[in-house]
Amino acid sequence: MNENSIFDVFVVGGGINGTGIAADAVGRGLTVAMAEMSDLASGTSSASSKLIHGGLRYLEHNEFRLVREALAEREVLMRKAPHLIWPLRFVLPHVPGVRPKWMVRAGLFLYDHLYRRQMIPGSGSIDLATDKAGSPLKSEFKQGFTYWDCWVDDARLVVLNAKAARNGGAHIMTRTRVVSCARAVDQWRIELEDAAGRREVRARVLVNAAGPWVDGIDHLAAPSAQAGNGHVRLIKGSHLVVPRIAGADDAYLMQSSDKRVVFVLPFEERFTIIGTTDVAYSGNPAEVSASADEEAYLLRLAGQFFRISLRHEDVIWRYSGVRPLYDDASADPSAITRDYHLSLDAPAGAAPMLSIYGGKVTTYRRLAEEALGRLAPYLKAGSGRSWTASVALPGGNIANGAFEPFLAEMLQRYPAFDPLHLRRLARRHGGLTTDVLGDARGPADMGDALFGGLTGREVAYMKTQEWATHPDDVLWRRTKLGLHAKATLSAADQSKLEDRVAALL
Repeated sequence: MNENSIFDVFVVGGGINGTGIAADAVGRGLTVAMAEMSDLASGTSSASSKLIHGGLRYLEHNEFRLVREALAEREVLMRKAPHLIWPLRFVLPHVPGVRPKWMVRAGLFLYDHLYRRQMIPGSGSIDLATDKAGSPLKSEFKQGFTYWDCWVDDARLVVLNAKAARNGGAHIMTRTRVVSCARAVDQWRIELEDAAGRREVRARVLVNAAGPWVDGIDHLAAPSAQAGNGHVRLIKGSHLVVPRIAGADDAYLMQSSDKRVVFVLPFEERFTIIGTTDVAYSGNPAEVSASADEEAYLLRLAGQFFRISLRHEDVIWRYSGVRPLYDDASADPSAITRDYHLSLDAPAGAAPMLSIYGGKVTTYRRLAEEALGRLAPYLKAGSGRSWTASVALPGGNIANGAFEPFLAEMLQRYPAFDPLHLRRLARRHGGLTTDVLGDARGPADMGDALFGGLTGREVAYMKTQEWATHPDDVLWRRTKLGLHAKATLSAADQSKLEDRVAALL
């Protein structure tokens, strides 16, 4: 990185919005740098419910534009990353006295028709007494509904956007903190700090996509600007991971008597996710964790719907994230808009700053388009061209967008590999799987066998190609093998695994 160069765009934050904006910007011919103080997707972007979804419950809050946009994005994103995103059927048991059947049917009709579907099936009714999806539920649930949304590996989606940005020439800096931002007439002077020390970069435009830290960056960059007047509302969402509930291979939407909804989702072949909560949060986003009350609430609600009785001891993993929602003054955390808000601070005769509030994984690409559109007047001619809807993310160009034919091809090409491990590898890397495997023809060629199919060669790839520098980057974000290890290994063996990964990094 040339110290005398001036970037067109400097992005603060390596979550889904920051990497999405960086990837979009380089495709418009702009020079881009991005700084993330920790690992990619180390905050909110890896603590989601792992869904690309329209947001069925948002219809109750009249968020029709957001739902329509999100429904459209499901199919766009499936085409961009078919190895990371795929359709998932949801079962919604009918609960008398919570929402009448006519209301649910009306909501599902809107969900089916707000945007034209091509790859996603429509909704329907289901007899839970005879359909296998009813087998894990209590016998009192006789009728229900089904609809479809999509699953996503959220952390890897962030990594792919960072790779797309780097492929276009962006400078992606992780473990790099923004220390100060000084605004001049035509540029920002941004002081950065990493393990090597401090340095300064310059940029024409500053994009604040720091997620839960967005207000802090606003105040750091422009203490008196409108963008920094406390527009963010921090809402904590917590999830529990338990062993797979027997028979619960679909996703389920549980309706609580307080009108909130909670997902029960199949996860990583042998686990179930239960979540999420909506709790106001005022602490340090880096120290967020699930409270005892949140855990009790989720376990209690699951116990109202499922035959199995889940206890505190059944929870293998708890994870929480802080949603940086735009403060719309709603008293109910569940009712606060999940729509994004872009705040442009561009005083006359000074370099502009765009701050990102809210948003969700599903709409990150549209958010990036709108962000670049808002910034176009301050950037070079031609930078307003939208392009990301039709271009696959790295690894997304597989077998005409179909994962199973691609996997069959990989299994035929690499017959010596365990099919489960090869499937995991293909899900993680898609069309880049061959880059990871290189000249290997069997497991013996992949270096150290670590755990769950993870090998020394794949860790080396994650280090050189995916910014992995810490065992958690590999075990919990680039893969979910940390969860598998937690469920099967002793604490001592988990520590040994982390040490082996650390040595390779």
